[in-house]
This record gives sequence, C-alpha cells and structure tokens, in this order.
Amino acid sequence: MHLILMFIALTLALWLRFIPLETKGNLGKRWQYSLFLFSFPPLIILMTCFAVIFMGYNGKMLGFPASKVSYIISLFFIFFSLISLLKLSYQSWLSIKKIRTYPLELVQKKSVRILDISFPYSGQIGFWNSELVISHELINLLSPQHLKAVIAHEEAHYNYRDTFWFFWLSFLKIITFWLPNTETLWRELLLLRELRADQKASEKVDSLLLAESLLFVTQASVNSPLNFSDSFSCAFSNNRLTERVEALLNPETFQSREQFNLSSWIWLFLALSPWLTIPFHS
Repeated sequence: MHLILMFIALTLALWLRFIPLETKGNLGKRWQYSLFLFSFPPLIILMTCFAVIFMGYNGKMLGFPASKVSYIISLFFIFFSLISLLKLSYQSWLSIKKIRTYPLELVQKKSVRILDISFPYSGQIGFWNSELVISHELINLLSPQHLKAVIAHEEAHYNYRDTFWFFWLSFLKIITFWLPNTETLWRELLLLRELRADQKASEKVDSLLLAESLLFVTQASVNSPLNFSDSFSCAFSNNRLTERVEALLNPETFQSREQFNLSSWIWLFLALSPWLTIPFHS
C-alpha cells in the first residue's frame, strides 16, 4: 500500500509539471501559479517519503501489507535530500564568509560591501539578512541617479527576503532535478523575482531610470566572475531584458502585484496530506 501511495504522489507531481506556464498578465498571479507548479511536486514527494518512513515497513495499511521496497526508496530519497541541503548550506556559508572580507563603505547613505573588480556588479548576497555588494566598476559606470535606481532594486530583494526564499527553492530544484520542466519553472521564477523587485523599486525611483540602468549594465557585457549561485544571491542582472524593460515602461501590461490571499497558499497545507494516511497504518 505504501508503494501505491508513492505512485500516487509521483503521478500527481508529473501531471502538475506538464501543465503549461502562464507567462502573461498579472504579476502576482503569475508568481503564485509558477511557485505552485515548481514547489508542490517536490513537497508532496518529500512528505510522502517522510510519512512512509514514519509508518515503517511492518504492519498493514487498509488491509494491504507494508513494503520494504517503499521504505528503502523513501530512506534513499530523504538521505539524498539531506546531503543536498548540507552541501547547499556549506556553499552558502562559504559565499557569505567571502563577501564579509570585502570593505564596507557608504554609498548614497547605504552600507555596501565594495568589490575591487573590473566588472560592473551589484547584488544582495546572504541568507535572511543579506548584504548589498557593489563593484567599483558599477559605481564608475552609472550616474548617481542610475545608481540610486539600482540600489532601490536591490533593496526590494532585501525587503522580500529573496535570498532566503530562493535558497529553499533551490534546494527543491536540486532534489527533483529529474522532474519535467524543473529548469523552465526555475528560470521563470528568477524572472518574476526580478520583475517584482523592479516594480517595488519603481515606487521609489523613476522606472525609466531603472530601465536605462539595465541597458547600461547589459551594454557593459556584465558576466560576474564571482559565480554566486542564484540560491543565495540576487544580482542586478539582465535576465530576459526585453520583458523587464517592457514591464518598467508599460507597467499596465503587467498590472499591480496581487495582495496576499490565504486561499492561494492552501496548497502548502495540501502538501502535508500524506501524513493523513498514518492513522490508517496498523
């Protein structure tokens, strides 16, 4: 019966991953939709494996005997997930340790880590309390107004705690790399993360300045030599530049962000549904 439970979870995960993406319209709805398609499949698989391990391989469930095969598969997947989490955490710790060796300076009244490299670079790097990192080259490239727009964009990433949440999303990506459309959904979430930060920044600075900053950085052929992972960094990038510039110049095409809606997060609780089968195990 445990094998059947795992088969149901896997079938549901595969089915959800084949649902087409919504790539137009309200940014808030796109975010919720993409986040659901990306996160729910790995979560339902994880919770099913935890439930199977908790029930063990002895006894019966609804009259069907438990299976050692399902128990071993679940143990293997949880072990793989744990190793992946430890590795990702270690990489994140090394990155944070590295940026804390860079000097702190005030840039437009903001405390910033300064990189002495020949590349224009700006990004939030860290976990919950991420730090703003900017290179001398970027400061020299942009005017004070454009630099202010870039900093406003990075502050939006900080306010949303994007480095924290994308650490965990990256973990889900790693452990279910084998599911269909994982990379496509990941790139969509990265784009929506940038669009969301752009929209938030445009509340403080002229959206045209932000769009121009994107173009200036792109024309400088920015490719950061630091190789910070998307899981714990949010760099000011040219991710799908055309769509970002269009959103900044024509915000009505993307509409405003959706307000928090409890019903849109019910799926997170549904991911725990495999635990409801435990009382049926004896």
